[in-house]
Amino acid sequence: MTDEKLREILETAKTIAVVGLSVKPQRDSYGVAQYLISAGYKIIPVNPMLSEWEGIRCYPDLPSIPAPDVDIVDVFRAPEHVPEIVSQAFAIRAKTIWLQLGASNPTAEEDARKAGMNVVSDLCIKIEHMRLLGT
Repeated sequence: MTDEKLREILETAKTIAVVGLSVKPQRDSYGVAQYLISAGYKIIPVNPMLSEWEGIRCYPDLPSIPAPDVDIVDVFRAPEHVPEIVSQAFAIRAKTIWLQLGASNPTAEEDARKAGMNVVSDLCIKIEHMRLLGT
């Protein structure tokens, strides 16, 4: 994925579903979500073990989100969970699936591309946002 395409994805997105968001401040997902909020994005937490995150309602999975207005699905899950998440992201018409460092799943990524989704793999959305758009 080119820097130009990454920049376009980040500049046009408004809503990011963070799959696997943790309540533990030391977890990467927590820090990344906090950063994305400070950068002006609407965050939708997705974690079946939580009812809310930092005062924001949390959903057990992507199809449970009431309005299908998710631009990016940011994934903090192990690679074996990615195929199901890609399928759910397609079902809610998300534009981009963003697989954080260590979440790569080539088969699921190819399925997402075939479905017309942008795929960003093995990159941190916070790092790329800071690099391309500043803090």
